[in-house]
Amino acid sequence: MDIARDIINQFKDWKNAGNRKPILLKGARQIGKTWAMQEFGKLCFDYTAKFDFDKQRELQSVFAVTKEPERIIKELALYSEVPLIPGKTLIIFDEIQECEEAFNSLKYFCEDAPEWHIIAAGSLLGVAVKRRKMTVPVGKVQVMRMYPITFKEYLRASDPSTFSYVEQIEQAQKLPLIILDKLKSEYRRYMVAGGMPEATVAMLQNRGMLEVDNILQGILDLYELDFSKYAEPREIPRIHALWHSLPSQLAKENRKFVYKVVKKGARSRDYEDALLWLEDAGMIYRVNAVSKPGMPLAAYEEPDIFKVYASDSGLLRRLSGLPGNVVLDPTANFTEFKGAMAENAVLQSLLPSYGMLPYYWSSEGKAEIEFLLQHESDVIPVEVKAENCVSGRSIVVYNERFHPKNRIRFSFLNLQQNCGMLSCPSPLAEWSMKWLLP
Repeated sequence: MDIARDIINQFKDWKNAGNRKPILLKGARQIGKTWAMQEFGKLCFDYTAKFDFDKQRELQSVFAVTKEPERIIKELALYSEVPLIPGKTLIIFDEIQECEEAFNSLKYFCEDAPEWHIIAAGSLLGVAVKRRKMTVPVGKVQVMRMYPITFKEYLRASDPSTFSYVEQIEQAQKLPLIILDKLKSEYRRYMVAGGMPEATVAMLQNRGMLEVDNILQGILDLYELDFSKYAEPREIPRIHALWHSLPSQLAKENRKFVYKVVKKGARSRDYEDALLWLEDAGMIYRVNAVSKPGMPLAAYEEPDIFKVYASDSGLLRRLSGLPGNVVLDPTANFTEFKGAMAENAVLQSLLPSYGMLPYYWSSEGKAEIEFLLQHESDVIPVEVKAENCVSGRSIVVYNERFHPKNRIRFSFLNLQQNCGMLSCPSPLAEWSMKWLLP
């Protein structure tokens, strides 16, 4: 079972662009990058030629002897089962981090041979580039970021009629209860499986929780092996400790990342490189605090105060040992961690459409806004509540102090707009920005 991915549409726009550059596709392991590239080739080209620099080590010799695109193409044709024709063949450079010369060749394809359609991707690309001190061809590639399967993509596959209904909503008004109930049910299932394609498909095909958990555990085990393969030996235990502290960090009421949770007496200078490694690997997101919600938000960033979330809710659930049936049960009470799961899932939904990491704001323990989004000339406060529990005064305190034009509260309550407060069901986070007041 294949799930339609929205990044294919980004690839199509790139194909038809007049000032096209080679794509450098970034994203965490096991999110379906290779599948998306090949699916795009199948849909939009006569031929797809994939060159894997990990499996085909002999390819490195092609790039070692020349930087001229014309000669590179002639050499690559000897390794290809399909013809290489400009405009008709999609060329995929997979696991490109294994060949620095191929990585650098993207610059020359951009400058001297823009007629070729080339997409390059690799496992832990950000980590490999830093570790090997590889030179990134800045300005000569179009960087695209791919994320795990989103709830929007999941819903399109699991319940096409409900997806179509949501797509047609133009204004924030209450949903029919049958639609809201379907959304909540599918969203819980999505939070259990997450957006890793193999686990998502297992959930969609109703293959049982044991198989979903086995798939997720397999991905977590693979990530652990990556620590040993791609990290410096002295950093491995620190990366491991940071990664496994994530559930404990998020279980705290304020979610603020605290190094002593990782290890008693731990200091930021000892663990900063390990934290950066997990970020570069796409396994975590760091959401920084701001001293005030001013424009631009980056000007008020507090780099030493931040929260850390997992890139995928399913992996977070499995990492924490939380049984899937607890998430599926609306009456289950797992207190702070239910809120953490809600925040993590909303962030996972917002990132692909918002395109950048949000910030957060707190005020001396009196109020905390989970996320701040910079939208055009406005800063939008985003409050996230677990299911139907919407008690608390944080958004009220923020509104009284800063008077934002728009505010968003995600929960399991129905959709409505009230004097700038958009009450939005969490499953609809990816659609929410279109329902804000102009």
